[in-house]
Amino acid sequence: MTKVELIEKMAKDADISKAAADKALNSFMDGIKKALKKGNKVTLVGFGTFSVGKRAARTGRNPQTGAVLKIKASKAPKFKAGKGFKDAIK
Repeated sequence: MTKVELIEKMAKDADISKAAADKALNSFMDGIKKALKKGNKVTLVGFGTFSVGKRAARTGRNPQTGAVLKIKASKAPKFKAGKGFKDAIK
């Protein structure tokens, strides 16, 4: 499902315009991004938890040349599905 298809489904299910559904979805995604940027978790009971994971600095290899590379530490978004969500897709 693409973002456009999700917006169409939200508009139909909630009986609102596609523009309103697009605005709601964008607001939802922006809220999650801002919370994670601040270092907070976002928990939606029955759906799952969004959080930020930390990756340590490490060394890697260029697969073409075999040269050793230094990979910087970084942060990455994580999602852990909740029980209700897991059970719904079994």
